[in-house]
Amino acid sequence: MSKITIQGIKYDEKSSYLRGPSLAPSLIRDALNCGSANMYSENLISIENPAINDAGDFEIKEYFDIEKITKEHIDTGAKIFTLGGDHSITFPIIKAHSKKYPKFDILHIDAHCDLYDNYEGDLYSHASPFARIMEHGLVNRLVQVGIRTLNPHQAEQAEKYNVEIHQMKDLDLASIPEFKNPLYISLDMDGFDPAYAPGVSHHEPGGLTSRQVINLIQSIDTEIIGADIVEYNPKQDLKNMTAFLAAKMMKEIVTKML
Repeated sequence: MSKITIQGIKYDEKSSYLRGPSLAPSLIRDALNCGSANMYSENLISIENPAINDAGDFEIKEYFDIEKITKEHIDTGAKIFTLGGDHSITFPIIKAHSKKYPKFDILHIDAHCDLYDNYEGDLYSHASPFARIMEHGLVNRLVQVGIRTLNPHQAEQAEKYNVEIHQMKDLDLASIPEFKNPLYISLDMDGFDPAYAPGVSHHEPGGLTSRQVINLIQSIDTEIIGADIVEYNPKQDLKNMTAFLAAKMMKEIVTKML
């Protein structure tokens, strides 16, 4: 059974609109451990498992310290599951993974493509991580699901980098081709419709249901080498709804990684 290390990355300095995702990791853990639900995923595997180690939360002072911390955990032989944090953290995390895995794909679940060449002058904005990932050739294939904010610039970027976009307006989850390579999952909580996840900085109506995302994760039939959950903003949450959804997704993804 694979060893998994959980790391919390408390960083939201690249958020373009609201701050708050740096507070998320400990609150997702609180929801997971509060006793409201049991610790089993729907595949009957418990997240209370000796193969899973929680390394705790990390205060980030310099952006690329995220890559260093992630690489240190990867070098122990573990797969890495990250609680963010804004979406900018995914680029340095993927940089660390690319040093170990020469060929892997990304499943990116989000309302936004995050493909801006730069956003408001910042190459490392939370609106730009996948532009950096594709520009550096770090992954073999990028598949984006739940997108509903495409604009001409990002459409051009997607074409430039051969990104596979499954927009919400014509979404058919059954049409997403199977993944053949090892897979990294990046789950932005605003990929869900705001009715399911009010605790995000950017409310974008017309999104995914919690069941659709769970079914998508459960349908994956390749090795998952890493994952992150990002952009939960506790300052925007309603009765911890989004924290509990993030905890549910954490159970489903982490036990799928085992």
